[in-house]
Amino acid sequence: MGTFGEISADGAGDRTDAELLAAHVAGERYAFEELFRRHDRQLYRLALLTSRNPDDAADALQDAMLSAHRTAPAFRNDAAVSSWLYRIVVNACLDRLRRNKSRPTTELLDDSCHSGDPMPHVDTAIVVERALMRLPVEQRAAVVAVDMQGYSVLETARMLGVAEGTVKSRCSRARRKLAETLQYFALADGGTAQVSPPSNPP
Repeated sequence: MGTFGEISADGAGDRTDAELLAAHVAGERYAFEELFRRHDRQLYRLALLTSRNPDDAADALQDAMLSAHRTAPAFRNDAAVSSWLYRIVVNACLDRLRRNKSRPTTELLDDSCHSGDPMPHVDTAIVVERALMRLPVEQRAAVVAVDMQGYSVLETARMLGVAEGTVKSRCSRARRKLAETLQYFALADGGTAQVSPPSNPP
């Protein structure tokens, strides 16, 4: 199950995500705004990890929220509202990346992690994010969903619109590349970053 909560932490009396979405569909003016505010930070973080670029992430998130606002009546309650929002955001990021030819996403070649001059003494969070940004976008979306957002392979497959085997394959390749890149960054930092390979390698 993912990390987005179905009920806000503001209080037990708050409406669930599903109730807010239903209220929006019924015509309540501010229901969708409240739903978006509840998840905007997590969704932006997701868009940033997927898009690689803050401007693209902001644009993709706006596209996604417009799409969610427009297509809300088609929501069938067969998944959590948060999962539905996640899928729309990821798809908006992927669509924007595919259209944007000025920043193509390329495969991380075996020797590419040995090029360049990595910034010394970076902390673990920055190292991990840099490594994620070097993954092909399809692999990044899968591994972020499964390993960072906590969704199951089945949930991730539904969100991304691919087979479960495809999600497993993408995660496996992503984890292997992350382990290689993180190990290199840790060594380049003199071993001070204390970065370990993923706990569930293929």
